[in-house]
Amino acid sequence: MVINLTNQASTRIKEMMQEENENVRLRFGVKGGGCSGLSYSIGFDYEINEELDVQEEVNGIPVVIHSQDIPIIEGTTIDYKENMMGGGFSIDNPKAVYSCGCGSSFRTKDVVGTPGDC
Repeated sequence: MVINLTNQASTRIKEMMQEENENVRLRFGVKGGGCSGLSYSIGFDYEINEELDVQEEVNGIPVVIHSQDIPIIEGTTIDYKENMMGGGFSIDNPKAVYSCGCGSSFRTKDVVGTPGDC
C-alpha cells in the first residue's frame, strides 16, 4: 500500500463518498506551492489515466495516486479528527522533513517544490 487510512479517516471518507456518484475514487497526491514548496491534494475523482495513475484499495476505499507522487507520499497516513471546532483530515508523511505551521505545506529531503503563498 502506498498510503494508510486510519479507521476514523476511512469512516469519514466512506460517508462523504455516499454523497457522490457511483464509481468515485479518492485521489491523493502532491502539487507544487504552499509556503514550504509542496502541498497535499486530496479529493474525489471519476477519471483515471491508466498510464499515469496507480489504483489501490485501502480499507475498502478505491484510491488513485499519480505515479510520480508515490516517492513523495509513500508510507503517508491520513487520519480524521473531530473536536469542538469541527473536524478535519490530518496527514502524517514520514518523508516530510519540514512542514509549515498551516499543516498542509511540506518538503522532503529530495523534493523541495516551488514555495508560494500558504
